[in-house]
Amino acid sequence: MTPTMLIHGIDHLTLDDLERELERGGRFVFYEYCISLIVVSARRPSAIYFLPADDWGVVRGLRYCLLTLLFGWWGIPWGLVYSPLTLFNNLGGGCDVTDEVLAALRAEAQPPAASEPEGRIPCDES
Repeated sequence: MTPTMLIHGIDHLTLDDLERELERGGRFVFYEYCISLIVVSARRPSAIYFLPADDWGVVRGLRYCLLTLLFGWWGIPWGLVYSPLTLFNNLGGGCDVTDEVLAALRAEAQPPAASEPEGRIPCDES
């Protein structure tokens, strides 16, 4: 499976394997980070990560927490608003986007629908 979106942790898994893991409690998440410079602040998402059922995801979010702690607070006013929000999200295990990602993976796995050959005009055979 080669998804068009970047998802860490699914390289060796098929769609069936992923669905079994999700039934056991796995999930797809992203983390956030904030970078600020006086009057400009940016709150950005990470790539998507697949977390197996036994992984809470807090450790994976620590690098984004560190980035926010070092560079997020320095913007007025949004750095002071975004930084606690991103830290709360990351320390809570990331933002769960399992339903959206699974729907996209299922749609990608579907074979394309058969269509009329190009240039042919469908006709009524009555």
